[in-house]
Amino acid sequence: MTTAKDLFIIAMDAPPDRPVGQGDLSLALAGAELIDLIGAQAVTLDGDSIVPAGEPALDDRLLGDASAALTRQVPYERVEDWLWRRGRDLSAAYQAGLEADGELTQGRGGRSLFGADRVEVADSAARRRALSRREADEPVLAALAASVGLESGSAEEEQEPGLDDEAVITVLAIVNDAVMELEAVRQRRSIEKAAFANVWRGP
Repeated sequence: MTTAKDLFIIAMDAPPDRPVGQGDLSLALAGAELIDLIGAQAVTLDGDSIVPAGEPALDDRLLGDASAALTRQVPYERVEDWLWRRGRDLSAAYQAGLEADGELTQGRGGRSLFGADRVEVADSAARRRALSRREADEPVLAALAASVGLESGSAEEEQEPGLDDEAVITVLAIVNDAVMELEAVRQRRSIEKAAFANVWRGP
């Protein structure tokens, strides 16, 4: 299992009072994939640019897809651009992938992060591993969870303890910024929609 799959599982396992938006989760999943690619020595960072460092064998299909999607020519892609490009509909891809692997099952009492289908996390080794990482307060997973509102603290607070990899810290900071930018866009659209409705209602 990868950090992205662990993040998706804990998002699906979250209590109802901490719902996770599809867009927020997709951005964080793209960041998690990038962190795993850094760990696999498939990429390095030059500032905030993603530099492919090789094509190691990856035993996870979705992480392999992420590696294949890297920009391998100069100018290399910036982390922020990667999050928005790779993150498009990524949560749906993870739901489909985990369902295909039997890690998610259909259930009337399950959650629906998007669409009409309701699914729940199967009681499996993958779920136990993800929950174990969360309970152990593993710093990367904790920071990603904080960025999408799954932890009570801020993402910045979660990024410090146990993290000494500058590239990973850079990715986590940019994920947090991207999620906040998405929320700002939502709020602006909500305000514009309300203003438009008021115009039609009249004085």
